[in-house]
Amino acid sequence: MRVLENLEPKKVFQFFEDITQIPHGSYNEKAISDYCVKFAKDRGLEVEQDDLYDVIIKCPATPGYENVPGVILQGHLDMVNEKEDTCTIDMDKEGLQLEIVGDNVTAKGTTLGGDDGIAIAYALAIMDSDDIPHPSIEAVFTVSEETGMEGASHIDLSGLKNRRMLNMDSEDEGIFLTSCAGGGRVDSKLEIKRETKSGVAVHVDLKGFTGGHSGIQIILGGANANIMAGRVAAAVTEKTGAALIGMKGGSKDNAIPRASELDFIVPADQISDFRAAAEAEAEKIKDEFSVQDPSFNIVITEKGESSAEVLTAESLDSALSLLFALPNGVQAMSADVENMVETSLNLGVMGTEEKFVHYRYAVRSSVNSAKEFLIGRMKRIIEHEGAEYSFEGAYPAWEYRKDSKLRDDMVRIWTEMYGKTPIVQGIHAGVECGLFSDKLDGIDAVSFGPQMSGVHTPEETLSISSTKRVWDFILKVLAVKD
Repeated sequence: MRVLENLEPKKVFQFFEDITQIPHGSYNEKAISDYCVKFAKDRGLEVEQDDLYDVIIKCPATPGYENVPGVILQGHLDMVNEKEDTCTIDMDKEGLQLEIVGDNVTAKGTTLGGDDGIAIAYALAIMDSDDIPHPSIEAVFTVSEETGMEGASHIDLSGLKNRRMLNMDSEDEGIFLTSCAGGGRVDSKLEIKRETKSGVAVHVDLKGFTGGHSGIQIILGGANANIMAGRVAAAVTEKTGAALIGMKGGSKDNAIPRASELDFIVPADQISDFRAAAEAEAEKIKDEFSVQDPSFNIVITEKGESSAEVLTAESLDSALSLLFALPNGVQAMSADVENMVETSLNLGVMGTEEKFVHYRYAVRSSVNSAKEFLIGRMKRIIEHEGAEYSFEGAYPAWEYRKDSKLRDDMVRIWTEMYGKTPIVQGIHAGVECGLFSDKLDGIDAVSFGPQMSGVHTPEETLSISSTKRVWDFILKVLAVKD
């Protein structure tokens, strides 16, 4: 029995459930892409699939809408794979375990992938129907949005004719996005030296941080698990003879890391001092972030006598100096939009290898000059500390369009349907609309979606009632003829 089969709108939840049963984390989108291609071919629709597995499906206008300007329905195929420590699901190979909790759909122990599976479900349900009036549709499904919008950067849009775009990749019902920040990834790679030391092997887990989307949730001021791990590493190595074997945390540059871990060799007679130093620093962190991260905890595990290759004192000092010198979090608030972050960065991925320690940051700003200054500042710090600098995955800002018939129609329709004027705003996050607007002259785009919470975390939920309201709204927008 299907979990969502009794939910409305029926076809939307049918397709959404199908999507959740196909593993589709970033860089693992072939199966979900092939599913969309088969959908199109089974219905005689024109379809294109490129070498990255981006998909474009073209659906002709219904009778009476042949001369109405067409619409692009857009969403991304990939999801962020995150799960609870106790979850045994292999998200690269297995489908999700859905459940209904009140008004919400969620997944047991994992992210749900409502971001952005619901957009794909909406588009497929529209194109599958024979009783929904609409103009010509060009459905564009991109890959690897969550890791830097590689699909939107790569995809060839030269064959698209439509210039009105409904991007269904937002998580707050009743908020229409009409601009977004630009950004990219900054990597630093610091060469380290090692030496052999013996003692007690100790593993330290820092977990329970709230985490979240590094654009949307960065304003909340929560702790970054990677930086907190650096604090603990500094505390224990300054106060004891502990030596660091390695540290790692985070898996996506655009997700605020929820956990990080450290491995040490500790002199046997200093174990109690080590524990005291680690727990004292953890108490400071708990106190500082008691509101933002109330579930944070530290777990220290002794693994017995061992010998290991540890960072030399000089390498450890360099690694921590670089970590603490580089900025993190909100750097500036918007002067134009109340309560919107203008510029920020997030240390999403940290790790040590045999000869290197690396830090990867997601950098964002709605002001190009501020973004360029921040990146230039980081480059100076990284190179001053003797590390290698690189920047990639650049994506453009999506600038606000003063004249937008699509936006005006959508605001009017939403207000008429639900008696409340929607909020029109920009967002401090990368939205594929920026890349589409860079490639398609004259595009008129709005980003919106049903209510979701906890995206990019195992607490992710999708509101059932909101999914229905937004579905009804989309159908009204598609029905506009003038």
